[in-house]
Amino acid sequence: MQIGYTLMGEQRGPRQLVTDAVAAERAGFDFMVASDHYSPWLEVQGHAPYTWSVLGAVAQATERIPFMTYVTCPIVRYHPAVVAQKAATVQLLSEGRFSLGLGAGENLNEHVVGQGWPPVDVRHAMLTEAVDIIRSLWEGGFTNFRGQHFQVESAKLYDLPDTLPPIGVAASGSQSTRLAAERGDYLIATEPRKEIVDAYRSAGGTGEVVGQFPVCFGEEAKSLQVLHEQFRWMGLGWKVNSELPGTSAFDSASQFVREEDMSQTAAWGRDVGPYLEKVQAFADAGFTQVALVQVGPEQQEFCDWYASDLKGALGG
Repeated sequence: MQIGYTLMGEQRGPRQLVTDAVAAERAGFDFMVASDHYSPWLEVQGHAPYTWSVLGAVAQATERIPFMTYVTCPIVRYHPAVVAQKAATVQLLSEGRFSLGLGAGENLNEHVVGQGWPPVDVRHAMLTEAVDIIRSLWEGGFTNFRGQHFQVESAKLYDLPDTLPPIGVAASGSQSTRLAAERGDYLIATEPRKEIVDAYRSAGGTGEVVGQFPVCFGEEAKSLQVLHEQFRWMGLGWKVNSELPGTSAFDSASQFVREEDMSQTAAWGRDVGPYLEKVQAFADAGFTQVALVQVGPEQQEFCDWYASDLKGALGG
């Protein structure tokens, strides 16, 4: 099991995120993932810088650690032809350390361009076309595409890396899992559900399976308070999270999530035990990589503790 670190743009400014990336590399994390949002989930989180600018800076500030988007939505806010260009550029800047994680997105981030929020089956059809467009542009030469949802007119990328970024696809059900197996190079999922991994393998998927869960290192009572304050929305489940339109909706929908409910999805405190249990749950479900989301401002402290205590306990 490879252990990753999350650059959580919803709770950190752009310069802080670059500093966090350097700390994560120094601490010995195996990889990093970066969220790509236009808005935080809850107003209290308070940040949402442009991820692709941050990734360009991260590519220059770090030397060895691989990193990926977790995840980018290439169907509403971004046109897939632009995503293809951005991803190729970051791959060049990082000298081959970048992977492109894609997903069907959330209303929270995509409604801002005023094109509405399609139903889930339409979003998956759009994502399928988007992946095809990205791969076509990465082949070089001019691309023309006439799809049901996207048009591309004589587009060509003039700066392409020798090694193209692998494409991961986020999945939570049968339709998206099949899409990940057929169009992606690896699977992304946020819950340790063995049935998702089994469905991916049954559909022919052979790549890595990447998960993620929130943590909060620190004094137990205080870290639980911070975790609940900033990350209680995760307990709503992805079907809800993908549909709510803004921070006020998430504040309202998550108001009845209790602190004790956080144990279902998160680990906190200074004892390595709960962290190991959560990682083991992903391993038991068939995941090969899992990224930790340190909630709150103590990113350097968390990275130091990971290097001194948690990494060794995890067998690193």
